[in-house]
Amino acid sequence: MSRSFERSFVARLQARLAEPAPLIQVLVGPRQVGKTTGMRQLLERWQGAWHYANADDLLAADRTWLLAQWQTAVRLGEGALLVIDEIQKAPNWSETIKALWDASPHRLRVVLLGSSSLQLQRGLCESLAGRFELTWIHHWTFAELREAFGYDLDRYLLFGGYPGAVAFEADGDRWYAYLKDSIVEAVIGKDILQNRRVANPALFRQAFEILCRYPAQEISYTKLLGQLQDKGNTDLVKYYLELYGGAFLIYALEKYSAKAWLTRASSPKILPACPALHTMAAGVQTLADPERRGRVFELAVGTELLQLPGELFYWREKNAEVDFIYRHQGRLYAIEVKSGRKKSAKGLDAFIRHFPEARPVIVTPENFSALSEAPRKFLEGLSN
Repeated sequence: MSRSFERSFVARLQARLAEPAPLIQVLVGPRQVGKTTGMRQLLERWQGAWHYANADDLLAADRTWLLAQWQTAVRLGEGALLVIDEIQKAPNWSETIKALWDASPHRLRVVLLGSSSLQLQRGLCESLAGRFELTWIHHWTFAELREAFGYDLDRYLLFGGYPGAVAFEADGDRWYAYLKDSIVEAVIGKDILQNRRVANPALFRQAFEILCRYPAQEISYTKLLGQLQDKGNTDLVKYYLELYGGAFLIYALEKYSAKAWLTRASSPKILPACPALHTMAAGVQTLADPERRGRVFELAVGTELLQLPGELFYWREKNAEVDFIYRHQGRLYAIEVKSGRKKSAKGLDAFIRHFPEARPVIVTPENFSALSEAPRKFLEGLSN
């Protein structure tokens, strides 16, 4: 990634660590999106003592490694900063951190980084409740890639998401290999299959490739099952989607409904976590088809909205559809993406009739950069 570019979470984290008695700071996000780089940028200008360790280098499977890192930081003095990267790799990490923190709260300033939401969430909820602040670090946005690497919209729709892949874009084979081997296989092989039960890993990998070919598309579980080269059931696909979502690879949006049971029973709308994952599965020629390009642009809008706090859905009733429904702190936004894809224009009006409190928002290729730069300001400014 561009070393001169600094993601916004770095300054936010530094401000929190400068408070008199900060909680444990936990940064969670995908592999290869700059968590470690951002942390090193912060450490370069940190005024006090600090100790950094990476559990990815851990060889011994016991809790003594974490104890050693903690004690090393303690010896640096009161208020020293301890940073543990890939914390989920350390055995019994949450129980160990809890015991050490409770023995002398705020003696150290502690930052924990991790790339597996599934493992981290369980540990945080079970052991560290009330002791931490969680910051989600997402894939790179269009605004960030434009500022750091000069991206335009077409380039973002093909390659957007992972800054480490930028150097290989001119060589399609190298770009594909980097994304496939260094990112996707590392996530599937290490973050998922080593930690969660998957009966058929080959089928699991096949399902990922298939799902990436459906950017921003609603698809039934039955149709997905029909494309898998093995027997399965709806629960299997739901389980796969849960694992992909927890590893920051693919998200499944539910249909918006005032009735919760209808939401849970809906067909999912598939959102690969960034455009690059779709290109990896479908090929760089994907933008040549206007219909496909429209879907990828809709995906790009969806992935930006996913980075906001709150909940994201889609909506459909018969032939009327709204691309995204965003709900946060009592506000409801109905977001229509104008991408050149042929579809009915009746959805937004139909949704507003059902939910008159909703604020309509139109996103186009022309105003997408404004959404990416300041999404909350964008939504409030373009809604009624």
